[in-house]
Amino acid sequence: MTTVSIANLKANLSRYLREVQQGSEVQVFDQGRQIARLVPPAAKDDRDARDRLIRAGILRPGKGDAAAILDRPPLVLSASLSEALDEDRTDRV
Repeated sequence: MTTVSIANLKANLSRYLREVQQGSEVQVFDQGRQIARLVPPAAKDDRDARDRLIRAGILRPGKGDAAAILDRPPLVLSASLSEALDEDRTDRV
């Protein structure tokens, strides 16, 4: 995300529009107060939005296959969740 003053935006408009076109966001300030935000047009689908966030450095893509996690059986715990919470809260009563 880039921040610019109105004067700087006017002087370098093409540069900032290229940044927005590449997926970045530009915030425009006037006397220290944000007055506008330039963002790329709404994504056509979720894949476009994901790619834009990756390019902007906001999202880091995962590695490996997450589906393998779903194939594992759930964990078997030695206590129920309510028992664990009761034990954790004993010092607060």
